[in-house]
Amino acid sequence: MEVPQLGKKAYEQAAGFLRIKEGKNPLDNSAVHPESYPIVEKMASDLKVSVFEFIGNKKLINKINLEKYITDTIGLPTLSDIVKELEKPGLDIREEAKVFTFNQTIKTIHDLEKGQVLPGIVNNITNFGCFVDIGIKESGLIHISNLSDSFVKDVNEHVYLHQQIVVKVLDVDIERKRIQLKLHKLNQ
Repeated sequence: MEVPQLGKKAYEQAAGFLRIKEGKNPLDNSAVHPESYPIVEKMASDLKVSVFEFIGNKKLINKINLEKYITDTIGLPTLSDIVKELEKPGLDIREEAKVFTFNQTIKTIHDLEKGQVLPGIVNNITNFGCFVDIGIKESGLIHISNLSDSFVKDVNEHVYLHQQIVVKVLDVDIERKRIQLKLHKLNQ
C-alpha cells in the first residue's frame, strides 16, 4: 500500500499474485489475498491450531465447514478457492517455460538452403496457411497444403499463434524475399 499510485483496488487485485517465502505470515506464500487472512485465522482458531499448523494439513482443512464462514463479502466459491490454496500453499501453477532459440547459424535469407530443418514461431495465421518467424528479417510461409499430409480444412486445427514449431525449408526465393516452409514432423 506504500507504493505511489497503487490504490486500494489495485493492491487487492495484485496481492494474490505476490509470494513471500519464509515470511512472518505463512499466508504470504499463498494465493490467499490479505483481506481473507482473518477468515483463515478464524478457521485455524476454531480448530485450536496456529495458522502454521493449519496450512498444508489436509486432515485439518477437511474438518472445516465452509458454510460457517460465509459472509456478506466472502461467498462459498471464494472459500472453496481459499481451501484449495491452503492444501498446497506456495504452489506455482504456471507451466514450466519452454526454452526456445532460433538456429544461430541462420542470420539472413542467404543462409537458408532447401531441406534445412529449423525451429520457428508461428507469428501470423491466414486462411491459406501461416507465417513463421525463423529468426531472420523475413518470415516464411507454410502454405495450407504443407501443414499436413492429409487435407487441411482449418489452419487453426494444426497451429496456433506464438506456437513453437519445427519447419523444413522447401524453397527460398532470395530475389522476391519469399521462403516456402513445411510443418516438419519430428518422426520423419
